[in-house]
Amino acid sequence: MSTRVPALTAQVIAIRPGRPLAGAVTVDGSKNAALPLIAAAATLLRPVQLSNVPASSDVQTLLDLLRQAGWNTAQLVGDRHTALVLPADSAPPLDGLGEQASRIRASYYLVPAFLPLHGRARLPWPGGCRIGDRGMEQHFKVYESFGDRVRVDDKGYVVEAGKPVRGTVSLVLPFRSRGATVVAILRAVAAGTPLCLGQPNLSPEVLCVLNALSSVGYECRSGERVLTIVPPSPISADAAAWKVPGDKIEAGTLACAVAATGGTARIDGVHAPDVTPLIAALHKMGIPTAEESGALVVHGQETRPTGRPLRALATLAPGGLDADFEPPLLALALGFPGTHLFSDPINPGRHGNLIPQLVRLGATITEVSSTECRLTGPQRLTGSGVEATDIRTGSALMVAGLTARGVTTLGGVDQLRRGHADLPGKLLALGADICEVTP
Repeated sequence: MSTRVPALTAQVIAIRPGRPLAGAVTVDGSKNAALPLIAAAATLLRPVQLSNVPASSDVQTLLDLLRQAGWNTAQLVGDRHTALVLPADSAPPLDGLGEQASRIRASYYLVPAFLPLHGRARLPWPGGCRIGDRGMEQHFKVYESFGDRVRVDDKGYVVEAGKPVRGTVSLVLPFRSRGATVVAILRAVAAGTPLCLGQPNLSPEVLCVLNALSSVGYECRSGERVLTIVPPSPISADAAAWKVPGDKIEAGTLACAVAATGGTARIDGVHAPDVTPLIAALHKMGIPTAEESGALVVHGQETRPTGRPLRALATLAPGGLDADFEPPLLALALGFPGTHLFSDPINPGRHGNLIPQLVRLGATITEVSSTECRLTGPQRLTGSGVEATDIRTGSALMVAGLTARGVTTLGGVDQLRRGHADLPGKLLALGADICEVTP
């Protein structure tokens, strides 16, 4: 096979098993962290330079939406990973954002930035991965707490800015929604008012927004029960510089790929505490994995399968397993002894995407419910044609394809590009037998 995988060009990726993955690779910036940071930069109405910005298509779409809405966004000459977000110098109509905004889920992060400039925001229902109903009700309750008015119809929703609020806005989320937590933070920034938010989401992606705001003078405190922010007085218009953290999910996917092939590799650019739940799962299966400063090291050649059942239960609780770690862990567990249980109640349609594709490779997986499944390993997979129906399904299928006999062809690569600039290229750098093919 050819060993070239040009970034962002492949329509179908062919994978076949080979030698154990080895070497070192650096992850890109996190798509899930970059999107709220870009929205926070726009909401601040001050120049912000963002470094380590991933070149994934979802990030590019969000930057394009800001440009259409009047913001100035640019990349530094010669540095495709640094973006400048400058305050809007105009207020063009927002009616033309519909089609592009519907491609990604994160378009809702822009509402707080739009309200001070436009007085309203009309956006389509968010798109992105089709992994079940992830409603907007919590977002709407956030806006109503700030006195905004919300209207919905078949095409989308409209948020109209209410009168300026005075004093602290307090509300409690019924569950720890990351999107609603970020929206509440950004709406408080746009309103210039303190916020007291109960039962917040404390994922690394939320904490990086709080750290960014702290760097420009906001007083931010986060606890398991309450999150508070207080704006600085006065609010500065000076330029700010933020860095997008490394992609913990890309690091976890690469770690699962290395472990699946029995390889040993170093994955740089990740904050080790962000992947602690994944490391615990790998240890339970008998895969030696170490945290180092800014890196994750997998010693797959020293694996001693334990045969212990793995319970990979996705949760929004602080310190819990991120739902996006579950698909690559599921693909990895197919090759390990034991009866393993997987659960993702956060994205109720994800198993419906992933499991049929793994079955095409010969996997035997029992669906306990729409969000829970069980499998017994080890299982031997056989290469076949499969489809990346969403970002994480695509990355999990790449892990599975590295151990399946024969050739696995992965379509729907545009889904992978939404979340990863070049995941196939990183696997190639570690020695994977992977290449682009013509459909």
